[in-house]
Amino acid sequence: MKEYIEVDEWKIIERGFNPQHNKISESIFSLGNGRMGQRANFEEAYSGDTLQGNYVAGVYYPDKTRVGWWKNGYPEYFAKVLNAANWIGIDVLIDGEQLDLAKCQVSSFSRELNMKEGYLKRTFTAKTTAGKMVDVETVRFCSMADDETGAIKYTISPVNFSGKITLTPFIDGDIANKDSNYDEKFWDEVKKEIWGDGGYIQLRTKKTGFEVATGMLFTILQNTVPVHLFSTTFEKEKYVAAKVELTVKQGESASVIKYAANLSSQNYPAAELSVNLKQTLTRIRKKGFETMLAEQAEAWSGKWKHNDIIIEGDAAAQQAIRFNIFQLNQTYTGEDDRLNIGPKGFTGEKYGGSTYWDTEAYCVPFYLSTADQKVTKNLLLYRYKQLGKAIDNAKLLGFKNGAALYPMVTMDGTECHNEWEITFEEIHRNGAIAYAIFNYVRYTADEAYLADYGLEVLIAIARFWSQRVNWSADKQQYVMLGVTGPNEYENNVNNNWYTNKQATWCMQYAMDAVEKVKQAAPAKYAALVSKINFNEAEETAKFKDIVAKMYFPYDEKERVFLQQDGYLDKEQILVKDLPATERPINQKWSWDRILRSCYIKQADVLQGIYFFEDQYDLDTIRRNFDFYEPRTVHESSLSPCVHAILAAKLGDEARAYEFYLRTSRLDLDDYNNDTEDGCHITSMAGTWMSVIEGFGGMRVKDGKLSFQPFLPGKWRSFSFHIGFRGALLNIKVSKDGVQIKNLSGSETTVWVYDKEQLVKPDDELLVEA
Repeated sequence: MKEYIEVDEWKIIERGFNPQHNKISESIFSLGNGRMGQRANFEEAYSGDTLQGNYVAGVYYPDKTRVGWWKNGYPEYFAKVLNAANWIGIDVLIDGEQLDLAKCQVSSFSRELNMKEGYLKRTFTAKTTAGKMVDVETVRFCSMADDETGAIKYTISPVNFSGKITLTPFIDGDIANKDSNYDEKFWDEVKKEIWGDGGYIQLRTKKTGFEVATGMLFTILQNTVPVHLFSTTFEKEKYVAAKVELTVKQGESASVIKYAANLSSQNYPAAELSVNLKQTLTRIRKKGFETMLAEQAEAWSGKWKHNDIIIEGDAAAQQAIRFNIFQLNQTYTGEDDRLNIGPKGFTGEKYGGSTYWDTEAYCVPFYLSTADQKVTKNLLLYRYKQLGKAIDNAKLLGFKNGAALYPMVTMDGTECHNEWEITFEEIHRNGAIAYAIFNYVRYTADEAYLADYGLEVLIAIARFWSQRVNWSADKQQYVMLGVTGPNEYENNVNNNWYTNKQATWCMQYAMDAVEKVKQAAPAKYAALVSKINFNEAEETAKFKDIVAKMYFPYDEKERVFLQQDGYLDKEQILVKDLPATERPINQKWSWDRILRSCYIKQADVLQGIYFFEDQYDLDTIRRNFDFYEPRTVHESSLSPCVHAILAAKLGDEARAYEFYLRTSRLDLDDYNNDTEDGCHITSMAGTWMSVIEGFGGMRVKDGKLSFQPFLPGKWRSFSFHIGFRGALLNIKVSKDGVQIKNLSGSETTVWVYDKEQLVKPDDELLVEA
C-alpha cells in the first residue's frame, strides 16, 4: 500500500511531489462529467513518467486483435475508448526556459481534489536550472452544468526575479493510446483553425468515423486584470497554439484562463461541429470562469444532496466513500442510453473503456437508489438495443434459434475480448444481464419493462443456457463443461457452481416473466412470440427439465458448494500461510502456477450466494464464507465488497469493516499496485453497496425496503439517502437506533429489524436498536 494521500473528509490531498507517485496521482485526481474526462496531467510540459489521457464518452476505435495463435470465433478487434485531443495544455517559458517539473527543483507542491465542489487545484513553487523561482496555482474542472465544456485558470508569479513569461495555450490532437496493439494513431485531421485568442481541431477516427471538434478560447490577466496583447499563432498537423509574451515583475502574477469544449458527431452533424463549437466557446467565455465555477459547485451540491453518505467518527472511511461516489458521478450521469460505464471510467486506458458485466452486477444497485429511475433503465436499454449482436455473437460459437450470448467486453454489442478463456468461457456474464433486469423490476415495480423490453432479452439468454448445457449419462444430470467462473484464476473448468446456478435461475426467471407478461400484456406477448418464433410449450418444457436436473458440485465433508469439479484436488494452502513476498500472485507467479493453486481472485461461489441469499439459511452462508474467504486473494477490485456485505450479514463486524476499508481505499492507498492504470470505477459502486447493503443491511423484500443495520465500532453514526418508488428517505444509524426521515411527499412502509414502519410524507421516526 502507498499511504501518501492525506485524510480529509471532503478533499483528496497530496503534499510534496514524488515522481514515482505521479501516474497514481494522475488516476486518483482525474476529472469527468459523464460526457468527457481527463487524467490529472499537468497543464505545463512534463518530461517525466506520465500517462496523458483525455477521453470523450462513446468515441471508440476497433483496434485489430493481436494474438499469437488465432482460434476460430475470436473477435476481429478490441474496441477501445480513444485518447482524444489534449485540451488542457499550456506551455510555459520563464525567460526562455521551459517550465518542466521533471527538470526543476520543486517545493511546496500540493494537489487538491475538492469533491464537494468538483474541481482540481494544484500549487507549487519551482526553481529552474537558471535559478529563477516561480509560484504556480492552477484550478480546473470538467463542467457538470455544461457537460461538453471545461475550464482552467493557470496563474504564475515570479518569486525572485522580474522578466518575461511566455504562455502558450494549445490543443494537441497528435496523440496515441498507450494500449494501441500496433502502435497506431487512431485519429485523422479533418480541419483546424487558429486565431488570436483561440482555435480548434476537428478530428475523425479511423474506421469508425466518429468526429470530435476540440477547441479553446482564452483570456490573459496580469494581476487579475484582463489585458489584450498580441499573440503569435502557429499550427502543425493536428495541433494549434497561440503564444503570448508577458513582462512580469517580481511578486506580481500572470494568468491564462482557458475555456475549452469537446463536441462529438454523436450529438451534432459532423458538418456543423465547428459552428456549434465556436458558439459553445463564446457562450462559456462570456459567462466567465468564476460563474462556471459557481455553477459547478451548485451542480455538485445537487448530487451530494441525494448521494452523500455521512460517516461520523472515522475520517478515513468518510473520505473514501465520498471519493468513490464522486468518481461514479463523474463517470456516468445516465442521460444517454448509448453510453455505459467502463471499469476505469475517464481515469485510464486499461480495459479499453468498454462495457463489462460489472455494470449490471455492481453499478445498477447504486444508480437504482441514488438517481432517477430512467438512469438505470438507460443502462438496461443499452443492452436491449444490442440484443441482435448478442444473438450474432452466439451464432459465431454455434448457438441457434435466437440464443444470445452477451459479450464479455463491448462498445456496440460486438464481442471484442480476445483471450479465449474469457471470450469463450466466462459466460456467466449472461446471468448478470438477466439479474439486472430482475433487480430493476424488483426495485422500481416497473413491470411494463418486462413486456416492452425485458422478456425478449430473458428468453434469448434462457435459450443460450438451454443449448450450453449437456446431459451427462454418467451423472444422469445436466452439466456445464469448459467454463470460467468469476474466479479468473481457474480456466476451462467443469461445473462451476456459480455458472450452473446462474443458468438455472435465468431459465426459471424467464419462465416466471413469461407468465407475468402473458397475464398483464397479452397482445404484447403475442407479438413477441411471433417476432422471435418462441415455442412456449416446447421451450419452457426444456427449461423446466434443466432446472430440475442440473448438477451442482457439493462436498459432504465440508458441507459447502464446490466452486467446480475437482476443486478439492488442489493443495489447500490458505492465503494467511502465503508469504507476503509472493503477493499479489498475479504479479509474482506464473499463470500455470496460479491455475494449479486453490487461490481465488474474487467472489465466485460467494457471488452466487450474494445474488441469491434468500435461498440459503445463515448456517449455509457462514460455512461457505468461512471456507472460501480464507482462500481468496482479493486481487480483483470486485472482490472485497461482496465479502464485506456477506460478513455484515453474518454479524462479523471485524471482517466486514476490514473489507469495507479495502474496497473503499483500493485506489487511494493503491492496494493492488495498479492504480496508475486508472481507478477501479465499477468496483466503487461495490463500495457504496458495502455501506448500504452491508452495514445498512438494506434489501428489497415483497416490494418494500428492509433494513437490518449495525454500527461499526469505530463510527459514531452513518447516514445515507435512498430513493425508492417515489419516496426519498434519509436513514441514520447511531447508537440510539435508526432514524428515518421521509424527505418526499409520498408515504412509504419500510421494515427495520423485522418490524414494519409507516413513514408519512415529510415526517421522521426513530426505531430503537
